[in-house]
Amino acid sequence: MRTPHRRLPWSVAGLGLAVALMASACGSTPESPGSGGSGAAAAAEQEAGPLRISAIPDMDPSDLAEREEAMSSYLAEELGVEVEYVPVSDYAASVSLFATGDLDLVFYGGLTGVQARLRTEGAEVLAQRDIDEQFRSVFIAHRDAGLEPVEDVAGLAELADTRFTFGSESSTSGRLMPSYFLDQAGVDPAADLDGEPGFSGSHDLTIDLVESGSYEVGALNEQVWRSRTEAGTVDTETVREIFTTPEYADYHWIGSPALDERLGDGFTEDLRQALLDLDGSDAEETALLEAYGAGAIIPAEASDHERIEEIGRTLGLIR
Repeated sequence: MRTPHRRLPWSVAGLGLAVALMASACGSTPESPGSGGSGAAAAAEQEAGPLRISAIPDMDPSDLAEREEAMSSYLAEELGVEVEYVPVSDYAASVSLFATGDLDLVFYGGLTGVQARLRTEGAEVLAQRDIDEQFRSVFIAHRDAGLEPVEDVAGLAELADTRFTFGSESSTSGRLMPSYFLDQAGVDPAADLDGEPGFSGSHDLTIDLVESGSYEVGALNEQVWRSRTEAGTVDTETVREIFTTPEYADYHWIGSPALDERLGDGFTEDLRQALLDLDGSDAEETALLEAYGAGAIIPAEASDHERIEEIGRTLGLIR
């Protein structure tokens, strides 16, 4: 475990006691309570608050909370600080709370990560999962829609005039990149579908809505689709994969520009290293990586998401 960055109250109180003893030895009296000079008050002022972590709500809320609570425990042990998981209501809320300094570390998708950095000067990309360098989206369809699997992006032209749902409006893998690939196939989601497209709010719900027949087609991230089908929680006789997109960079962790100020000089780099050290070296770490659908955590840079920013601006999702 690394050297903790907590400011230790006992050290401040001990210093206050030493000063008081020296003052007493010199015939002086220490300041009285309430005068603003007590060691306890100084300690309270200097004790750092918790590291507040969060993630975009892109999956079942109970599964998300379980994963992020496990990450909280890991980081608390590695860094020697109190860690608090802060759930958010939607993607936009995570970006807003990060910008106001109410969140310190957030696991963002590519688009929301770009949005957060544009709104929060000095925010740093810290790390990503090994699967995020080459992430992909999946298009799925209800079998009653009569759609066959397609071999390339151009084949998505057959989705014109279908009842279609994205995930969240700010999702990279559930909205931004599917919109981009549809556009590349000549399908305008705003004009060429059967009615306005839906926005399920999460990848899990996209599967459920297509499986129920509420929509004929949906798009979601590959990791959730693979996880659900492997777990047997998708009726593959009713809903099936029809296309997996080309690769792009996606999820990553972003740290607040105020981390060092709040939790001590060098904390940002120690936090980055703690994420990179999550390597499955014991059963708990292996389980945590599996919860993220990853085999390892690897370095990431802001430049990894320049294409996401460019597409976001082209589609009007970043202004």
